[in-house]
Amino acid sequence: MTEHIVTRYDNELRELAVLITQMGGLCEKALTDAMTSLQRQDAELAQTVRDEDDKIDDLEREVEERAIQMIARRQPMASDLREIVAAVKIAADLERIGDLAKNIAKRVIALQDQSQPKQIVRGLDHISEIALHQLKDVLDAYTGRDAVKALAVWERDSDLDAVYTSIFRELLTYMMEDPRNITLCTHLLFAAKNIERIGDHATNIAENIHYVATGETIAMDRPKSDESSMTTVEEGSDD
Repeated sequence: MTEHIVTRYDNELRELAVLITQMGGLCEKALTDAMTSLQRQDAELAQTVRDEDDKIDDLEREVEERAIQMIARRQPMASDLREIVAAVKIAADLERIGDLAKNIAKRVIALQDQSQPKQIVRGLDHISEIALHQLKDVLDAYTGRDAVKALAVWERDSDLDAVYTSIFRELLTYMMEDPRNITLCTHLLFAAKNIERIGDHATNIAENIHYVATGETIAMDRPKSDESSMTTVEEGSDD
């Protein structure tokens, strides 16, 4: 009887991890599609990103509900409790990543009637590639409960910040050179900030994975090198 209960509990833990993995896959797709819609000025694809965000929200709610039920029924201890609590925290970060990708898509829709010089948009391609790589790596670290890989993601956060700062300065230059660029560049600045924030949430996830795998928090200050004046900007997700 005890063995049966343990097996069911192990299955519940695995099912929780599967939900996190599903959320991660949807977040990767949301960011990829949002950036593709920006590059192609594809408002239809951008709207799809916005519509698909509901799936990520639904999965987060399911993770929370299952976690609460497991804690109430199983009263887990030590590593199992860390696993369940971390799943809730990671799901929350993934939900925010989905919202941030949706915000990028909203900018695409707002810009659909405006000309977008390729050289202005190109910088966002680079930062989105870095953020997507961070997200893929941290999801791999979660699958393998790999503290070393999680720490590597955590340490690379400053690289993303540095690229964001460079983009921030470049877009400000475009605005100063030609006032006609102000509206476009303002939208792109917010899009770039959303991408930088995705990197921050990937770093949060890395910290939780490290804690699950080792039982210890990362005993260092988080590496940050964002020198822009938009360090606190994060758009809402009301629609």
